[in-house]
Amino acid sequence: MKPPRFQYCAPRLLDDALDLLDRTAEEAKILAGGQSLMPLLNMRLARPAYLLDINHISELHYIEEETDYLAIGAVTRQRQVERSPAVQQKHPLLVEVIRHIGHFQIRNRGTVAGSIAHADPAAELPALLVCLDGMVVAQSAHGERLLPAADFFQGYLTTELRPNEMVTEVRFPWLSPAAGWAFAEFARRSGDYALAGAIVVLTAGPDGRCSSARLSYLGVAPVPQRAGAVEALLVGTTLDAATLEEAAAAARTLVSEEMQDIHATAEYRRELVADLTRRLLPLAWSRCLQARSGPA
Repeated sequence: MKPPRFQYCAPRLLDDALDLLDRTAEEAKILAGGQSLMPLLNMRLARPAYLLDINHISELHYIEEETDYLAIGAVTRQRQVERSPAVQQKHPLLVEVIRHIGHFQIRNRGTVAGSIAHADPAAELPALLVCLDGMVVAQSAHGERLLPAADFFQGYLTTELRPNEMVTEVRFPWLSPAAGWAFAEFARRSGDYALAGAIVVLTAGPDGRCSSARLSYLGVAPVPQRAGAVEALLVGTTLDAATLEEAAAAARTLVSEEMQDIHATAEYRRELVADLTRRLLPLAWSRCLQARSGPA
């Protein structure tokens, strides 16, 4: 299929792009990697009057290591982050999550910021950003806003972005050197959208008990789900078998009835979420204890 008619704009400066976006507002769509937008255009589910291509804006192409977080510019490809030696060394969880996004051909073009802005609840990167309490930098011709991930995702394919704003940077906080992490998702075929997925980050205190826990889930609700109730069950424990079963039961309640579709029932997704929780918590805890004890 062919997309509807639109006016193509390809600014080379961010200020020019923001000015164009301010003038066209709700009539424009932003093109970065195009892995979500182009199918929508071809199926005519999106009919913008203007297509704003930001790929020529070099100032949005970067991976920068800040004190508290890894900053990724809006046109940085997922594959570039995945293959970055610095990111592989300093943020292995981010690399592991990206490796599960579609196929490498998708990641060659898809951008990290584009996945965040698209806000698909089955996507991996939004769930990671929520898990780590990451931030989104949104800019317009009138200024910049720093949006916490917890507030950014508002519903299915819906975000806190205003019509005249665009995502210019995504910030993933660093993991503590003493943290243990784990990620897994279930898809019927490699490269398909996951029916459900989970991310776990744990740390242990001096007494050998869990001192902090972060869990988020994808594919279970219209937005990525941070599992506060599950986290509360884990803190202060050694993640014994009884605790794992309590955590799995609590995780089941995160699955919304809205997520029932032709691919899986809500109950099936609840079973997936419970199983992922049981499997990932011991793995993250093992890595946490290993990190705490230091090199052998």
